[in-house]
Amino acid sequence: MAGLGRKLFVSLVGSTLAICIVPLTAVAASIDTRSGSFTDGATYLIQKPSDWNGALVLYSHGYVVPGSPNPAPDVGDPLTGAWLLGHGYALAGSSYASTGWALEEAIPDQIATLDTFTGLFGAPTRTIAWGHSLGGMITAGLLQTHPDRFDAALPMCGVVGGGVGVWNQALDAEFAIQQLLASGTNLKVVNLGFPNFANLGLAESAVGAAQTTPAGHARIALAAALGDLPGWFSPASVEPAATDYGAQEYNQYLWITQINAFFLFFLRGEMEARAGGNPSWNTGVDYSKQLAMSADIAEVQALYAQAGLSLDADLATLAAAPRISADSGAVGYLTDNIVYNGELGGKPVLTLHTTGDGLVVPENEQAYRSSAQRAKSAPHLREAFVHRAGHCEFTPAETIAAFQALVSRLDTGRWAGVTDPAALNAAATALGTTYNLAPASYIDYASPKFLRPFDLG
Repeated sequence: MAGLGRKLFVSLVGSTLAICIVPLTAVAASIDTRSGSFTDGATYLIQKPSDWNGALVLYSHGYVVPGSPNPAPDVGDPLTGAWLLGHGYALAGSSYASTGWALEEAIPDQIATLDTFTGLFGAPTRTIAWGHSLGGMITAGLLQTHPDRFDAALPMCGVVGGGVGVWNQALDAEFAIQQLLASGTNLKVVNLGFPNFANLGLAESAVGAAQTTPAGHARIALAAALGDLPGWFSPASVEPAATDYGAQEYNQYLWITQINAFFLFFLRGEMEARAGGNPSWNTGVDYSKQLAMSADIAEVQALYAQAGLSLDADLATLAAAPRISADSGAVGYLTDNIVYNGELGGKPVLTLHTTGDGLVVPENEQAYRSSAQRAKSAPHLREAFVHRAGHCEFTPAETIAAFQALVSRLDTGRWAGVTDPAALNAAATALGTTYNLAPASYIDYASPKFLRPFDLG
């Protein structure tokens, strides 16, 4: 399990296309590097080039599995860091005081890092927040809670559906696995306790057994559909055809068994311990309606038909199963850490997501956009999507191109097409082979509906 934890730590902190596969390129300017710690135990890292352009880029890292190393990164990958330093940007970031669902500590620790930078070097003329995965969530949270401290934000592959909605949608997938694949076992979906490796083992065993039969394939697809998992897993693969339901289900099986089960049936317990109880519920949820809204409904219908299995009967089983209520105090904790109100503080925000992300599904972007629309902040928001499987699988070139587009918006006060896929692909390609570890793959894409929305709108 320690190996799995380290694997997840690497994949969730930043782009696995970029991390540590090439050495950090030297930059022309000398770098003033500072590091230290705060009273809560968090550490920080700051790098300022001698030809500093006055701008600071504050990086928020992703989920760190408890027990894994918890350093203070100030950028997601070394090539992007080298480019930023080489173009005069200062970098900063903190470790956060704890691992896991560390929103409560992350936001104050990141603000403390900004204060430390100002104390050392003076106030930046421009501050841009950005981060990957849970760090994308923190990035959006920083802008919401401290809009006066930032000029723009770039949440990447972020959990921007908000904590309550994301864990509710996870519960729906857990519930289907428990009721349809693990009936008669002691598999828990809430109030897990932490750590609870036995619970994870039960889930993995049930899904693994189901994968050996056509009926199991259909039921895995149903659970995946309630979480809106994409049917695409490997970044190196071509996306399965729209009607290749067998390949789609197998990829969803890989998402569940190699990544998601660890969060759903194990790390949920860490979050619950922080929240003081269970913050998720499915009281009042109609799973027939949830399936009807899912991007995966055609796949589910086809696989049930192929298996000779009654979809209506399984949906009836879910409808009849005892429902789960949330603990109000835990809901309050997860709302604070964090749910979005759509207010962007009048600052430009560019979100970035891969279309084949099965850990933090791209539907998060639809939820974030909806909250911004209700708050009348949508003109400040743009979304960009990379056509690739995987979580946070952006090349350095794609990342830098998005950053340049956000800076252009700051400089000109207008988006003016800089986030159009063709413009982003051209900007990424122009950076050359050093930064393009795969062909630039921005695409025109609208994320489907987030199935369990919960925000402050």
